[in-house]
Amino acid sequence: MNAPARRLRVLTWHVHGNYLYALTRAPHDFVVPVLPGDPPGYAAPGPRIPWGGNPVALPARALREQPFDCIVYQSAANLSDAPALLTPEQLRLPSLYIEHNPPEPHPTDVVHPFRHERGVLVHVTRYNALMWDSGGMPARVIEHGLPEPPGVRYGGELARGIVVVNHLARRGRRVGADLYARLRREVPLELIGMDAQRLGGLGELPNMEVAPFVARHRFFFSPIRYASLGLALVEAMLTGTPVVGVAATELNSVIRNGENGYIDTRPQRLAEVMRELLADPALARRWGEQGRRDALARFSLQRFVNDWSSLLSAVTEGSCIERSCTA
Repeated sequence: MNAPARRLRVLTWHVHGNYLYALTRAPHDFVVPVLPGDPPGYAAPGPRIPWGGNPVALPARALREQPFDCIVYQSAANLSDAPALLTPEQLRLPSLYIEHNPPEPHPTDVVHPFRHERGVLVHVTRYNALMWDSGGMPARVIEHGLPEPPGVRYGGELARGIVVVNHLARRGRRVGADLYARLRREVPLELIGMDAQRLGGLGELPNMEVAPFVARHRFFFSPIRYASLGLALVEAMLTGTPVVGVAATELNSVIRNGENGYIDTRPQRLAEVMRELLADPALARRWGEQGRRDALARFSLQRFVNDWSSLLSAVTEGSCIERSCTA
């Protein structure tokens, strides 16, 4: 991995555990604010992920006393909380905002809330960047990067598909709750994720247990109509698990039908492909192996870390904002 020009001290929040794990593999010091009771966005990095020495958790009320080189926001709540947690000088530091999702409630006409004279808006997919109105803010796309799940390779011995979506029942049609309900009546599907029990699923698994669990299933199914590209899907590809999904959002640029998986907008066609994979384990393995090669090339941790190190260096030096940093 490329060494940074200098080691930076970065403040960010614990919003998405797996993403934070990848981000903190960059060769910088990351400080994460925590509050008693682990409320959303302020939970201490827990034992389910092998964090190592990075990030470092500090009480949120102590941030004003800390030196930082830049701030990395990850939600609108972070933006609203920052004035109460940081000094005016800290608030003026070079800042980035990682946008993990496409816009809501409207898919094209929502102006992003991030505004900062020394800021850059960072999208995790090109689709998100296309859909958001950045309001004139400099923007970049840094696609996901994940470490290969250690020692995990596709088995596919379970003749059923696996769906990984948090709060599927609550989030509804946007993430395909109706498609999951329909297709599970036609083919065997299993569901994991937060509150999966509400729809007859198994519930949430510890982060490091998801990949080996997924890899035992014949295929990974993404019922999502409108969301970002899920880290669980990328991780499934890295294990060699073939992907079947709704042809929407960034998935259109990831899956090539009949080569590394299959996507379509017709639920009945998706069911037909699932049945093909259930009947032909060799076909599932071929698609999965190509998907693994594609994921290693596009979503490598080294590429992700290099992209982030480059952007952090540029924004703290001021050169990124001067060049507009457009996606």
